[in-house]
Amino acid sequence: MKSYLRMRYLVLLLIPLLLLGYAVYQWSKEEPGTKKIIVGVKALDENEFWRVLIEGVNTASREFGVDVTVVGPSQEIEVDLQIRLLEEAVKQRPDAIVLAAGDYHRLVPVAESIRKAGIPLIMIDSAVNGDYAQSLIATDNVNAGQKAGKELSSRLPEHAKVAIISFVQGTSTQIEREQGVRSILEQRGGTEIVGTYYSEGKEERAYEITKKLLLERPDLNGIVGLNEPSTVGAGRAIRELGLVGKVKLVGFDSSVKEVKLLEEGVLQSTIVQKPFNIGYLGIKTAVSVIEGDKMPRHIYTDSVIINKDNMYTEENQKLLFPFVEE
Repeated sequence: MKSYLRMRYLVLLLIPLLLLGYAVYQWSKEEPGTKKIIVGVKALDENEFWRVLIEGVNTASREFGVDVTVVGPSQEIEVDLQIRLLEEAVKQRPDAIVLAAGDYHRLVPVAESIRKAGIPLIMIDSAVNGDYAQSLIATDNVNAGQKAGKELSSRLPEHAKVAIISFVQGTSTQIEREQGVRSILEQRGGTEIVGTYYSEGKEERAYEITKKLLLERPDLNGIVGLNEPSTVGAGRAIRELGLVGKVKLVGFDSSVKEVKLLEEGVLQSTIVQKPFNIGYLGIKTAVSVIEGDKMPRHIYTDSVIINKDNMYTEENQKLLFPFVEE
């Protein structure tokens, strides 16, 4: 009798444990662990564009409940370091990798490794040479370059000489923006593009290049800066040499320094992208791909022309002063 009662007691004790174990098993099948996504950017905080893009990434990670790790060098020029960081990322086998490629050609082997590992790849901002990604989320950079070309063209004399101050040679964004600028200026009669100069994404380098160029070429009428540091550096040189209004400047992106250049009349227009949207959509798209959804091959975000006349509108103020978490 005692053995029967003991057995009955053990059965009653085991039933809840078995039910709990079965429930955990079912839950584990239906509710997989938190999705892990690694985001590789060109630079962690070199300029405001990347800080705002990363804020978009962080906002999306909270909204979609995913575990996101952001990796990248401190400067865009450090392509070799970005490659090493991404090689380590592949070894961690995340559910997806979101990548802004620091070089159109040199990141191809990394993209191939990601594909061979069976990890979904979403490109943001900058692509690589080849069909490796499930989707690309970026500014339409050729179109944005054309906007910059048209803005500068409208401010030039009939016969003009123009320089392009670019950033890191070999990135898809640099290639496409320059292509857009040249497509406008080269069809403008009487306009000569004296050259493209690379600042390596550094404001001080852009300042030095532009100052030397302006001293050597007093006949220069206009400059296009293809990103924030290139624009700010060029603007500093124009202001320092007393050429405000004489040498027209059209740039890219937004920062406190660029706003000041607009207010002073040093910078005539800037083409502002939407980096928060790019970062946010990068994570949103990655989650959709992980879940088996088919996404568009290209998702283009808008760019906006901002000048001294429209910079104070409510919508443009939001673009010029985006919220970035400290």
